[in-house]
Amino acid sequence: MNASTVVSTVVLSIPVFFVFSKKVLALSFVRLKMKYFCSMNIFSGTLLDWYAENKRDLPWRNTTDPYLIWISEIILQQTRGAQGYEYFLRFIKRFPDVVSLAAASEDEVMKYWQGLGYYSRARNLHAAAKSMKGTFPKTYAEVRALKGVGDYTAAAICSFAYDMPYAAVDGNVYRVLSRYFGIDVPIDSTEGKKTFTALAGEVLDKSRPADYNQAIMDFGAVQCTPQSPNCLFCPLSGSCRALSEGKVQQLPVKQHRTKTTNRYFNYIYVRMGAHTLIHKRTEDDIWKNLFELPLVETEKDLSEEEFLACPQFHALFAEGEVRMVRTLLRGVKHVLSHRVIYTNFYEVTLPDNSSSFSSYQRVAVEDLGRYAVPRLIHAFLEKYV
Repeated sequence: MNASTVVSTVVLSIPVFFVFSKKVLALSFVRLKMKYFCSMNIFSGTLLDWYAENKRDLPWRNTTDPYLIWISEIILQQTRGAQGYEYFLRFIKRFPDVVSLAAASEDEVMKYWQGLGYYSRARNLHAAAKSMKGTFPKTYAEVRALKGVGDYTAAAICSFAYDMPYAAVDGNVYRVLSRYFGIDVPIDSTEGKKTFTALAGEVLDKSRPADYNQAIMDFGAVQCTPQSPNCLFCPLSGSCRALSEGKVQQLPVKQHRTKTTNRYFNYIYVRMGAHTLIHKRTEDDIWKNLFELPLVETEKDLSEEEFLACPQFHALFAEGEVRMVRTLLRGVKHVLSHRVIYTNFYEVTLPDNSSSFSSYQRVAVEDLGRYAVPRLIHAFLEKYV
């Protein structure tokens, strides 16, 4: 190549270079890195070989029914596979198809979801089932449009049920791709989400999308774990960029930390002979549409003496009514994703014909099990009632 050719090549390249946006350049760089460290076939092929030997036996993997896959994916959004197993079996036994789920009351759906947490998932499931008119959708766009279904869930359902070539990108996939290709773009940034989604699509084995998606997610859950990944016996260790550079524990990168707030709950278990009192949470807050015991929330943790003297507690009682009060449990710490709830439980005994707590629902103690309650309340009732 002569000098004039080199100059003209450089001159022609300059405007093209500047036309590219940073995002395009970043994606191009990732593609180059991918080609440099391993071919797509080697990466996906190794994962599929590993999956053939290490596949977890889960009930939702033995079906291509989109309804069952949908239920399992919604459960697994915030629940580990082992923990979700029994809940999945119980849920589909009662609601085996779209029609049965749509026909149920929301209270019953919430009751069968009890213990899984993140109850908005159950409300969204119920609403989505009603919108289907008896038939589960068959296209990616229709599945993606269901209430509570995002890009990952839609890709998972369509690949597992219909073998459509959509890459499912969850936390496990982010971690595997970030470590293997050495990508330090924050996964919770707009750029990161676009970069990893594009890369996931590049390495997807489009001839076996269902198996490949299951393989990379299992690999992240079992082999390339968040803490203490099994790098010594990893089939990808020879070409893993994070391992070669000593950055396994630094990847993937997150730019934001979850902020948590403390809340202070004081629950009151009321005894009125064979009856007690409950209340349905209808505010746009945690545990919406679940039932709970009478609650007094305070700005800080109160001692027993401080609580029994506080105006909110006294306002619950009819004037002059005799009551017996005792502390059942104090200092219970209940951790949610964005909140830590410090809880005390009290017992109040009142006459059968009491007019106190007038805004609460009176139910037979033996019927408490029919109502969906938060896990915190359920644990208390199991032990003390």
